[in-house]
Amino acid sequence: MKVVKITTESKRNLQSELLKRSPNNYGEYEGRVNEIIENVKNNGDKAVFDYTKMFDGAEINAGNVLVTEAEIDEAYKKVDSKLVEIIRKAKKNIVDYHAKQKQYSWFDSEENGIILGQKVTALDTVGVYVPGGKAAYPSSVLMNVLPAKVAGVKNIIMTTPCDKEGNVYPTTLVAAKEAGVDKIYKIGGAQAIAAMAFGTDSIPKVDKIVGPGNIYVALAKKAVFGYVSIDSIAGPSEILVLCDETANPHYVAADLLSQAEHDELASAILITTDASMAEKVNAEIEEYLKKLERRDIISKSLDNYGYILVASNLDEGIEVANEIASEHLEIVTKNPFETMTKIRNAGAIFLGEYSSEPLGDYFAGPNHVLPTNGTAKFFSPLSVDDFIKKSSIISYSREALEAIYPDIVSFAKAEGLTAHANSISVRFEEE
Repeated sequence: MKVVKITTESKRNLQSELLKRSPNNYGEYEGRVNEIIENVKNNGDKAVFDYTKMFDGAEINAGNVLVTEAEIDEAYKKVDSKLVEIIRKAKKNIVDYHAKQKQYSWFDSEENGIILGQKVTALDTVGVYVPGGKAAYPSSVLMNVLPAKVAGVKNIIMTTPCDKEGNVYPTTLVAAKEAGVDKIYKIGGAQAIAAMAFGTDSIPKVDKIVGPGNIYVALAKKAVFGYVSIDSIAGPSEILVLCDETANPHYVAADLLSQAEHDELASAILITTDASMAEKVNAEIEEYLKKLERRDIISKSLDNYGYILVASNLDEGIEVANEIASEHLEIVTKNPFETMTKIRNAGAIFLGEYSSEPLGDYFAGPNHVLPTNGTAKFFSPLSVDDFIKKSSIISYSREALEAIYPDIVSFAKAEGLTAHANSISVRFEEE
């Protein structure tokens, strides 16, 4: 990993490099994505099935696009029963955590007949996209579906790519069944996003689309935003470890590599107040690379976006961590809880040397769908809030309105909106 002393210039250069990874910088793909979306919007099932044949090599049609109960039963036979139990344990932790996020309707009333409030309603239908391709991601199924279930969403559908034979990863199907998905469809890519956004004869239109995917999926979600809601435009994974001289370099190196193995665009950054930590961590990484299976991806990721930043003191390190606003932030300092109080920008914060990032990915309970590319400065992790909407409640008695209606009329006239003013004053015209 590149070792850099923190300076004003190095901070600026680092931010510029990291932002190159944003999906917003992949404009060359947008034309193709928009073409797919328009085709699906206009031609529905035919376009979806044609693209599935083109990209996945599968003969999918209206008769077999929906995963059957028999296929789900068969998936359970193929998945180790121990893994099923682990999925169930993770599910409990995730549900318990997200249950604490629930919001409820409220009303305030006054003696003069004013009632104000807020009505909280779950979305009707949510679409969850789950990647296929090179690997199965049952953890993504749980993290995207369970908050919606806790929120009270009535209909949850899922789309995920199938192989050439029309089969879906067994672990994906098992996780979907355990999480409570209502229907699973064997389609992926931008065409799946478009199908959920506009609806086809086979795929229902949804109110919101959530879930990760490749650059085509990310750009498709961006393009359909407004027709439906989306969770976010997710970029490549990233981790930042903030440590001092008390950290164990063996653990720090392992945690940095946990994200570097995702893909060649993943970012792994260490900020340390201990200059000797850089050498120690780099030495540990070299040893790990000799035995890790995804060493080629890890090496390219570290070459592209791996940095060790040496800070003159902890406050400087915290300042840079807040500027980077990493998806995952591990704090391994003498007093991590005290350090955490100074952190303003991070997707998920892991405290202490036994709280490594994969704990959050799979099992602890907080959501692993997190803001990337510095968007933790203004976005939050996926939560129950993403699957509800709020309506304002206003009720005034005649007595309450009479006391303040001249003010409203004056306000409306000041804006030149006389019909607004009339709508209020007409109720008291006899006076």
